[in-house]
Amino acid sequence: MAEGPISDNAMATCLWFDGKAEEAARLYCDLFPDSEIVETTRAPGDYPGGNAGDVLTVDFTVLGRPFLGLNGGPEAGFTDAVSFQVFTDTQEETDRYWDALLSVGGEPMMCSWLKDRFGVRWQIVPRVLMEGLRHPDAATRERVFAAMSEMVKIDHAGIEAAIAR
Repeated sequence: MAEGPISDNAMATCLWFDGKAEEAARLYCDLFPDSEIVETTRAPGDYPGGNAGDVLTVDFTVLGRPFLGLNGGPEAGFTDAVSFQVFTDTQEETDRYWDALLSVGGEPMMCSWLKDRFGVRWQIVPRVLMEGLRHPDAATRERVFAAMSEMVKIDHAGIEAAIAR
C-alpha cells in the first residue's frame, strides 16, 4: 500500500482530465489489483473554471505505479502517443479488463488497444501474445503477427493456435 502523497515518490505519471480525475481513479483502482486512491486535493477557494471544494488532483496507484490525476480542463486530451500496457495471463483476465475499460463509452481499437471513456489509451496484452511475437522461429512470429493483426481484443486460443501450427 502507498504511504503518503504521490509526491513522496521519485516519479509519477500525471494524467490531465477534464473534471473526471476522481471518477477515472476510482474506475482504475476498483479494476486493478495493488491500486488505491491515496489522497484527493480540493480547491480551497473559487478559481477560474471552478469552485471551492472541487477536486483539483487525485493521487492514486494502479498496479503499484503512482499517478496523479489532474482536473486541468478541456484544453488537453489524451492521444495514441501514450498508452498503458497491462499484461494478462488468462482470457478471463483479458476479458475482465477489456470489458471494464470499455464500459460506458469506451472504444475498441485494433491489436489489443482500446480507449476508455476518459480518452486514456490502454493495451490489454496477453503474455502468450508477447511470447509468440518473441518466438525463436521466424515462421511462428509471422503467424502470430498475422493472427494478432486480425484481432481487436486478443483471443488467447487464437494466438496459441498460431504458435502451435
